[in-house]
Formats: sequence, structure tokens, C-alpha cells
Amino acid sequence: MLGVKDGALRFGTDSIGSKVVLQVLLENLPNALHRILVLTCAATALRFSELLSLRWSDVLWEEAKIAITKRWSRGKDGPTNTRKAEGHVPLHPVLACQLMEWHAQTHYAKAMDFIFPSLKAEGRVPLSPAVFVADHLRPAALKAGVQIPDGHRFGLHNLRHSLSHWLVNKAKVEPKVVQTILRHSRIQTTLDIYTQGDGDETRAAQGAFLKEMGMASEMIP
Repeated sequence: MLGVKDGALRFGTDSIGSKVVLQVLLENLPNALHRILVLTCAATALRFSELLSLRWSDVLWEEAKIAITKRWSRGKDGPTNTRKAEGHVPLHPVLACQLMEWHAQTHYAKAMDFIFPSLKAEGRVPLSPAVFVADHLRPAALKAGVQIPDGHRFGLHNLRHSLSHWLVNKAKVEPKVVQTILRHSRIQTTLDIYTQGDGDETRAAQGAFLKEMGMASEMIP
């Protein structure tokens, strides 16, 4: 994870999902596609393979949910890692607003189009995770002042871990709600809590995170 010390961003015990880190990271991603990808990952804690597989038909606007039924693996759709991973993640109105704006901007807005398409491939496949991290996410983080030690991995998985850290340690959200958001298959992974969280609670927790990021209602600039 990343933290803030003496004005510099570094690996540590603090969350990359802190308001300072995420906002600076978004500011250093000039491409709207990349910004909405990072924000969606940060707010939903979806695995990268699950994000890439998303089509617009998976966004259930009226139900305030995003359906998770597959993952992108080896150039095609495949099953999710576990049965627990299938289902839905909450769609808070703030995140829905951001996605609606992206839907209005993208050239690939049909129901079966990828939400995060490869522009180079003209939307036929999702963007390349390796290229995105190497050419865009990592340079943006370094430009923002993030200190990434040699040999350390850095990618969207940091955002997934940090949302969990922020929800439990900063927002004091009930662990059962965190388990539902992250869709952990093992109870021990989310503080040994095993009951299913309520949909309204998970949306409220997501909204609290987005509000902390300064995303109360405004669009991504």
C-alpha cells in the first residue's frame, strides 16, 4: 500500500485510497478512460480481470448494481475465480454519475461494448492491463510523487487492498459489509465475518469512500 509522509507518497501502512493519493493519481491521468477505470476499481474493489470483462449491459442502473459474471483471461471471457466472486457489487449514485458521463463520451456505448475498451483495437477487446499499468498508471503514480521501491509491484490491486483497509480502519464499516463488497470466499480474509451484507449498506459504504475522495457529486475533470 501507499502512504503520505512529509509531503511525499510512499509505500507503507496507510491506504492508497486516501483522499490525497487517489486525487493526485487521477489528476495525473489525462485520459478520461484511464481515470474512470481507476475510480471504478477504487470504489468497487473489483479484480482487474473482472473490470476488463465488463460490458455496459452489466451495469444495472435501476437496481444500483453492477453484475459480475465473468473475468477476462487469455484474450477471452472466462469464469470468475470462485463462486463467491459471482454476483453483484454496489453502484452508488456518485459512481453511477461518473459512469454515465463516460458512457456519453465513449464511442463504444452499445450494450455489449466493453466499458473499458482498447482504443487501438477499436473496442473489439478491453484495454491491455500490462500496457495500461506500465505506460499510464505507474508513470502517473511516479509523477504524483509516489515512491515505488525497485522490485515492488504496483497496479490496480493496490486500490482493491486499500479500499478494504480504508473501510475497516478509517470508516469503521462492519466487516460483514466489507466482505460483501470484496466478495471474499474465505471468512478469514475479511476478519472472520461470515454473514452477508445488505445491499443498501454496501452502497452506503461505497458512497462514504467516494465522498472521502472528494467525489460528492462532481464529475471527473
